[in-house]
Amino acid sequence: MDAAQPNPAPTHTTAGPADGPVRRLLVPLGTLGAVASAFAYVGLVDPNQPGHYPVCPLLRFTGVYCPGCGGLRSAHDFITGHFAAAVHSNALAVAGYLLFAVGWVLWAVRSARGLPPRFAPSDRQWWLIGSVVVIFSVVRNLPFGSVLAP
Repeated sequence: MDAAQPNPAPTHTTAGPADGPVRRLLVPLGTLGAVASAFAYVGLVDPNQPGHYPVCPLLRFTGVYCPGCGGLRSAHDFITGHFAAAVHSNALAVAGYLLFAVGWVLWAVRSARGLPPRFAPSDRQWWLIGSVVVIFSVVRNLPFGSVLAP
């Protein structure tokens, strides 16, 4: 071999244990661990007790419920098994918890199989998501939508 020519790249690779499904699941499992830790904290530190969490600035300064108002109470109720109370505190957040769970399972399965995560909503789907959030926010602030208010 001539010294001026670079070494050829190897033609074969060996997949060691570092390339296995456990390694591919590190990011999904880390994400699940972070979310579970946050839920555990909210489950232990009751947001119904004053002084633990900040007040929503939009609610404080305008009296208007944002789409996230009641989310911490909803998470606390959900993690402690009070599902009806969780829906009453923030129905949109409960739907988000369920969507996260489904999305996480799909992500973990695809990762374990060595496939890239696939989340590519179309423009129409983003508009639908935004519309649902806006409609939820408006309705929960109207007298007939008080059932959606926290």
